[in-house]
Amino acid sequence: QVQLVESGGGLVQAGDSLRLSCAASGRAFIRNTMAWFRQAPGKEREFVAAIAWGSGSTYYRDSVKGRFTISRDNAGPTVYLQMNSLKPEDTADYYCAADRRTAQTISRGAGDMDYWGKGTLVTVSS
Repeated sequence: QVQLVESGGGLVQAGDSLRLSCAASGRAFIRNTMAWFRQAPGKEREFVAAIAWGSGSTYYRDSVKGRFTISRDNAGPTVYLQMNSLKPEDTADYYCAADRRTAQTISRGAGDMDYWGKGTLVTVSS
């Protein structure tokens, strides 16, 4: 049984930082890619960042480049999303996901992923 459990969300002010964590258990660690997605109220879910588990190659949506950093810890295994210089438009539920496809493929249009976490809420006030 695969489980992805997110943590680290919260309420912050614009310009602050947060670090999200995603702890994987079961067979998720053998997935090629771990990724973060987000969904704001009334909007569709969107890709945020992905990391190739083997090589560590990373991919980001344009609006978070230079502000967000995705990383992994093989020991957990755990995936992190360091979010700096947060903006009100970053407010959303953030979801961790794992998939057998490559990180580059995921970044170009994920569709559904093999496994999803239940999400953690990030609220950025202005």
